[in-house]
Amino acid sequence: MTDKLIPDLEMNFQLYDVLHADKLCEYSKFEEHNKDTFSATLATAEKIATDLFLPHNHIADKNEPTFDGHKVTMIPEVQVAYNAFCEAGFIAGRYSFEDGGMQLPEVIMTAASAYFMAANPSTTSYPFLTSAAANVICHFASPALKQQFMPRMLTGEFTGTMALTEPHAGSSLADITTSAVKQADGSYRVKGSKIYISGGDHELSRNIVHLVLAKIPGGQPGVKGISLFVVPKYRLDENGDAGDRNDVQLAGLLHKLGYRGTTSTALTFGENDDCHGYLVGEEHHGLRYMFMMMNEARIGVGFGAAMIGYRGYQYSLEFARDRTQGRHVDHSDSSKPAPIVLHGDVKRMLLAQKSYAEGGMALCMYGSHLIDRVNTCDDIEEKHALKEMLDLLTPVFKAWPSEFGPKANDLGIQVLGGSGYTREYYSEQFWRDNRLNPIHEGTNGIQALDLSFRKLWQKESLGLKILKREVAHDLSQIVTPKTAAMAKELVHYLTALHEIIVHVSGTIKSDKQATLLANAQAMMNVFAQIVVSWIWIRQASVAEQKLMAGDATEKEANFYKGKIQAAQYFISWELPTIDRDLKILKQDNDVCSDMNPDWF
Repeated sequence: MTDKLIPDLEMNFQLYDVLHADKLCEYSKFEEHNKDTFSATLATAEKIATDLFLPHNHIADKNEPTFDGHKVTMIPEVQVAYNAFCEAGFIAGRYSFEDGGMQLPEVIMTAASAYFMAANPSTTSYPFLTSAAANVICHFASPALKQQFMPRMLTGEFTGTMALTEPHAGSSLADITTSAVKQADGSYRVKGSKIYISGGDHELSRNIVHLVLAKIPGGQPGVKGISLFVVPKYRLDENGDAGDRNDVQLAGLLHKLGYRGTTSTALTFGENDDCHGYLVGEEHHGLRYMFMMMNEARIGVGFGAAMIGYRGYQYSLEFARDRTQGRHVDHSDSSKPAPIVLHGDVKRMLLAQKSYAEGGMALCMYGSHLIDRVNTCDDIEEKHALKEMLDLLTPVFKAWPSEFGPKANDLGIQVLGGSGYTREYYSEQFWRDNRLNPIHEGTNGIQALDLSFRKLWQKESLGLKILKREVAHDLSQIVTPKTAAMAKELVHYLTALHEIIVHVSGTIKSDKQATLLANAQAMMNVFAQIVVSWIWIRQASVAEQKLMAGDATEKEANFYKGKIQAAQYFISWELPTIDRDLKILKQDNDVCSDMNPDWF
């Protein structure tokens, strides 16, 4: 299996040809950087990921962490890789110079994460969760709390988690029962249980900082009464180091289908009524604070799904080029078995994988670049508008790649045939690891409801208006024939999208609202497939212009032709599948909503 996690052509195309990420250096926020510093960052990420993360991915899957009732034990390679990640400064990469970070653009940090996610998503989860938790503390915690925890989290001395889910509540955060009672010294005593907490216990760091959602007695019912607390595994001593053990107990490790190298934990807080927690921000505003971490994590989940899908695609492609079977008329020597990459159905499966994985990668990198656009925009009105578009697209950034990344891995197994179903090959692990992504950080069904009932309409649909503006601008710039033909096809569906959004707005206000609750996935399918089609057209337009310039090497020309072909596949094979969903939405189809539970 090739050790080149992501070809340089792919990474440079996404960053510089499509997104023009080097132009971010023209803004004062990133003026200390240039394309060379970006390249050095990516080269370091690639080396650490290849040398230290990739080699133990399969080993950690076979030897998942264990708990003996006192401590968690895992293979030593995880600690080595984690330390190297921290020493390279990647946890703090996106943070300001003042906070001890490298003040790199979000899109560059996302690109760097691609190597780690492709190499070993399980080990990668520990520093990634830490960075996201530190970001919440950075934005919302008091100066004192920030100073106590954030510097050590950015160096990796402390790791971080988010503790939301409870055994009885699942995704229904309004129903959590974990409580927090204020003490005379201003701290709180936290009591309750949390489950499915990734990275909830381990020995990789000197302390683990849990961000815990809990309710303070006397608050409003439901989500309006939720507050957020920093709850460390170890309380801090007078020097700010990990001191006495806090009343946070590991109830047990959960044994998962995939992502086996990441501890998934059940935790109890305050079993002995002595769990110290520290309020983040104001009381009863916890869910708003946590959503910052969740939204950041949702883009990360989508991107991770795309990268696992991409790794599986590259793996099956290499297999298809080497594996010979059957005869093919295009093979130069018909007396010998042909590489299966020549067979039409294998080409179909590889094209589908390519369109899913590279489409998801480009989608999420666009989202990361959009964050940079928000952060560098000086026009207050435009900044607000871009933030609304980012908010609108966040469910898509999470749900679409995590839907189609596993599909890419499923096809990867099929390309390998019987070999793909055996543990001797890695394809089955790629699928198992990726199968988590449609579930965590808000299931894809929740993302569909969020899009259909909230994001499309908030702020008088400002995000949708800005998205339409962005799409129209890109389509107006197309000057190449193949891409123009694809754009024409997309315009047809853009008209259909406008019509169905008008219809759905009426459904929400009518007595047929229940049908949309059941059909929200159809709305997500329509919206997301159109967005990803636009993302593919953006790639194809650049690739076709590169070819028409006439100065591409043979390798570059093949790369660009592959981009165009994958875009054509997506527009002709995948985009038309939403015709079913458009019909279901237009008819307010009630087949699912009217199903009686007793009929199952």
